Amino acid sequence: MLETSARLLRLLSLLQAPREWSGGELAERLGVSHRTIRRDVDRLRELGYVVEATPGTAGYRLGAGAGLPPLLLDDDEAVAVAIGLGTAAVSGVTGIQETSVRALAKLEQVLPSRLRSRVGDLRSVTVPLTGAAEAVDPGVLTAIAAAVRHRESLRFDYRSHDGARDRRGAEPYRLVNSGRRWYLVAWDTGRGDWRTFRVDRMRLRTPNGPRFTPREPPGPDLARYVSERISVDPYRYRGRFTVRAPADVVAARMPPTMAVIEPADDGSCVLSAGSNSLDELAMWVGQLGVPFEVHEPPELVAHVRDLGARLLDAARPA
Repeated sequence: MLETSARLLRLLSLLQAPREWSGGELAERLGVSHRTIRRDVDRLRELGYVVEATPGTAGYRLGAGAGLPPLLLDDDEAVAVAIGLGTAAVSGVTGIQETSVRALAKLEQVLPSRLRSRVGDLRSVTVPLTGAAEAVDPGVLTAIAAAVRHRESLRFDYRSHDGARDRRGAEPYRLVNSGRRWYLVAWDTGRGDWRTFRVDRMRLRTPNGPRFTPREPPGPDLARYVSERISVDPYRYRGRFTVRAPADVVAARMPPTMAVIEPADDGSCVLSAGSNSLDELAMWVGQLGVPFEVHEPPELVAHVRDLGARLLDAARPA
């Protein structure tokens, strides 16, 4: 049985090459008869692999099926896929980061140590040309993803926005990508509450902590929860506006790290944003170029009224 399984894996590896193999070539490579090759091909088909046979020449090749069967990668291919997934995980391509992290976590879990070392060496000498956001090590993302999947608590050092560092323990729930940064939604075991951590400020400690039983999430919409925690809650002033433009139009001009946007009707939306400066709040909404109304806080309403009067005075001819 073991000999047959090993031969099937070798046969599958040969068939994954982008070419057609004759029965004779496969029999010679594997040291078996043509009849054994035909039986092994039938076994692969039973396992869900689409093995196409060319009539007349008895040629075999692996075809595309309805689902993706397990793949066999040689050393160089495995390293290339790991590097590619790591690059995609921290890219700005919408919708690909989360799936890249999941795939990379699965791949790194089964990579032999010699290949894991090669991937690490290549990452260590690669300099990404990114925007203003701090880069996140793909290895940290995959380590967090693995902890989420296996329900293992994390221990890490965390740097807050003012530069202070402290040691934290948390039960990781989900990773959320804003387009520029990665955030971890987790239950902070030391503070007994849900928290949102910027991944680029985390330095993981090993080994992980004990396993845990998942809690009810902090809200039904984690994207909205994270958006509120990073764009509204941390600031001195929390502004709420009605903007006379569709929600999707406003969202295209104001990223989720700056505001929470909810549709009101087809032609307007409610925008919530935070800042430590009333002027900054007013200018953020004013630069949208569409009519808006200020609802709160009261000091922002008065400030926008005064600011408008000053701007009108400045526009009058001498």
